[in-house]
Amino acid sequence: MGSEAARLLEAVDFAARKHKDQRRKDPEGTPYINHPIAVARILAHEAGVTDMVVLQAALLHDTVEDTDTTFSEIEERFGAEVRRVVEEVTDDKSLPKMERKRLQIERAAACSRRAKLVKLADKLHNLRDLNRCTPQG
Repeated sequence: MGSEAARLLEAVDFAARKHKDQRRKDPEGTPYINHPIAVARILAHEAGVTDMVVLQAALLHDTVEDTDTTFSEIEERFGAEVRRVVEEVTDDKSLPKMERKRLQIERAAACSRRAKLVKLADKLHNLRDLNRCTPQG
């Protein structure tokens, strides 16, 4: 798929198209794509992560959970390794919220290092966002 920059931009483009009509729950209604970009930025700039699989998975981490994206689609576009990380960090939205949270805690220790990095950066960004402003609803 070309250079690392091209691979990263392919993931940004894919995620942006998938999340195009979504907004965060903050009072400003921030475009949702800002969240996965921020997760990837935390990993790259604050944690020094250069692993392309981790960075792509960070950008794609909510696509299956929150859009019509399938794991097969992720694998076709970005490979099996990215798919595995995205799969590890994706919650089953058919379950009640408290059950999803319980399973996150229960499964955390067994996750791959890559998935742990994505999940930690995701949680960190969500906490920073909560500190910045209270979500509506």
